[in-house]
This record gives sequence, structure tokens and C-alpha cells, in this order.
Amino acid sequence: MRDAVAREGGDPEKVNPSVPVELVVDHSVAIDFSGTSNSITQNVDKEYGRNHERYSLLKWAQKSFTNFNVVPPNSGICHQVNLEYLGRVVLTGQKSIAYPDTLVGLDSHTPMINGIGVMGWGVGGIEAEAVMLGQPYYMSIPEVVGVRLTGKLSPGITATDLVLTITELLRKHKVVEKFVEYFGPGISHLSIPDRATISNMTPEYGATLGLFPIDEKTIAYLRLTGREDEANLTEAYTKACGLFSPDGKSIEYSQIVELDLGEVRPCLAGPARPQDRIALAASKQSFEDLLNTKPGPAKRGKTSTPSEELSGDIGKKVEKKVLPLKIGREQWEFGDGSLVVAAITSCTNTSNPHVLMGAGLIAKKAVELGLDVPSYVKTSFAPGSKVVENYLRAANLLPFFEALGFHISAFGCTTCI
Repeated sequence: MRDAVAREGGDPEKVNPSVPVELVVDHSVAIDFSGTSNSITQNVDKEYGRNHERYSLLKWAQKSFTNFNVVPPNSGICHQVNLEYLGRVVLTGQKSIAYPDTLVGLDSHTPMINGIGVMGWGVGGIEAEAVMLGQPYYMSIPEVVGVRLTGKLSPGITATDLVLTITELLRKHKVVEKFVEYFGPGISHLSIPDRATISNMTPEYGATLGLFPIDEKTIAYLRLTGREDEANLTEAYTKACGLFSPDGKSIEYSQIVELDLGEVRPCLAGPARPQDRIALAASKQSFEDLLNTKPGPAKRGKTSTPSEELSGDIGKKVEKKVLPLKIGREQWEFGDGSLVVAAITSCTNTSNPHVLMGAGLIAKKAVELGLDVPSYVKTSFAPGSKVVENYLRAANLLPFFEALGFHISAFGCTTCI
């Protein structure tokens, strides 16, 4: 485009993004090395060597264009970087006019920023380019589903348990391409990281938006992450405009869904789809059912369990195959059901302090009990935020991750993609 302007006798330096653009390089670092203290250095060096032309181009672009900044690899996952650093919540434009921050991102989990009250969602490349050049973003006016949260989570229940429960609930209510707004007294019991975890899973329950209101916790989070000016502006603006901590009573939603946080129970998802929520107490039996059943297409026209959907006829049992495996002097039994990759990485919850501290305590208990990880398992730990390393070290929990082979291998998406 600059070349075209120059050919017409114009000033190519005037061609720049019309809105602030931040490029967070988080999908690139691979786990080529793992399980050792220098894994992170080796992986980052490998990344720069493998893609040096890419980074030369990005370095040139950042110097040549205004309104364009690059966040280099190994800085964290883009959604967490947005949450901790880049999100403004309220902006000031020309003539010092304040207006709400919005975000279009080139990733389906962009709605994580909804956790601090910023409207944002994932779009395609052409749409993003159009917005960069000052073009409006067109969309049909969506239905808005209100999710009223009451009560509070029971002790030991994590944001992961909550978001899997919400995903299952909202898929039943068919919220595809709709906006979801959370409200109700239960919100006051959710931290910003917990809200962000719920918003991050917006594409899994099919919605475009999973928006939380701006309240005291939003302002406190902005201050905690070094955005004092943004906190002051956001508080003043939202209170003046009646957008601060709305109770939802005066809002007319297309539909209202209720959830008592006190009813959420420990669970996990999968093994293939996040909507296949499995109660933690049933996880062993579910795994065995899937492992011991012949794969095949699910039967149409019948209501099926997640196991049946993946396996077809759950009545057909198969013999588990196990083979001897020798690694050095170690002898293992290896076969169906053996885990070969153990990666702590996810843009959804590997930056959530409650979840990560819980994982650290489990690692500590495992080490104290003398448990170990088989040598054929590839272990890696890739937090979404560099803050994770700080609080795990401060709590003296990181050594227990490392004792089990989970050395930090990078800060980014890594194995998740």
C-alpha cells in the first residue's frame, strides 16, 4: 500500500494503522526441549533461529509504522497479555473524548478480555485488516442472553469446574452467535482471573461475547497491574455513564439463564470436547469405558453419553494392548491408555492463581509421597503469564513442579496448539 501511494506521488509515511494494533507472538515457540532447567532458553533460541526472517520483518514494521507494536515470543499468551497489560477498558481519543475500549482479535479465545468489561471477540484476517485501516466492523444485532449468577463457589471448587459447568449449561440453551452477559449477586464472589477464565471459554459454549460488568474488582485489578491512570478514568467514566456495576434488573435480555455457584462440583472435560463434562468422581470409570470400547461412529437418532458419542457401540469391548518398553535400563509396560505427553499449558487457566497454586500443592504432595513421572512421558510447563513464575517461586512451589519434570519450557501456547 505504501508503494502504491509513493507511485502516485503521495507520502508513504502517512500509511499507518488507524487504530492501535498490538501483535502478540504467542503461537510460535514450540517445545523442542523439555524436562530440564534450561529448556526455556533452548526453546526460545531455537524459535529465533527457526524464524529469524519473521522477526526481522516484525522489527522493521514496528520501527516503520506508528500505532503498531509487537510483543515478542515468550512473553505469554496473547489473551493474558491483553488482560494484564494491553486492555484499557476506557480510552481517550481526539479532543480528549473518552469512550469504551473494544477489541477484535485473530483468535477465537479473544473474549477473555470480556472478563474486565471490554467488548472483544475473534474475527478473520480480512475483517481485522479492514478495522486496522479504519473501516467499520459490520455485524447483525445479536440476541443478548443474561446469565444470572447467585451464591458462591464451595471451598475447593475452581474456575475450571465452574467454566465447564457453564459451558455445558449454555450449550443446552443454544447461545451460538449470541452475546452473553453475566450479572447477579454471585459476580461479587468471582475474582478477575476467574471471570476471565469464564470469558475465555466463550467459543466453547458457542457465543460471540461473554461479558462481565465493570465493578470495584475491575478497578482494583487495573491498579494491581500498574494501570493507575486507566483505573481512574474507567471508574469516573463508567460511574458518570451509569455503566458501573449494573445489577441487571433494569436490562431487558432476550433470555435469562440462572446458575447457583454453590451447586458447581469438581469435574473435568473430554477427552475430546470441552462440552463433555465428566464429574470428577466418575472420571476413572469414564476413562476405562472409553479405553475398553471399540471406536466407531455414534449412532444417529439416539441420545448418547459422551463415551457413546466417541465410541459408537459401547457394548463392544476390545482387548487392551500392552507391550514391553525399555528405555535405558528401565523396563515399562506401554500401550493403550498410556500417557505420553503431560503438558501444563492453556490460555484458559494456566494463568489463574487459584488453579496454579492448587496444582503446585498437588505437585508438592506427589513429591512428598515419592511419586514420579515415567521417563517416556514428555513433560512441559508453559504458563500464559510470566507472573505465574513469580508467585510460584514466592510460595516455594515451583521446585515441586520441577522435581516432577515440569520445568518452565516457555511462556506461550506451545503444546496447546
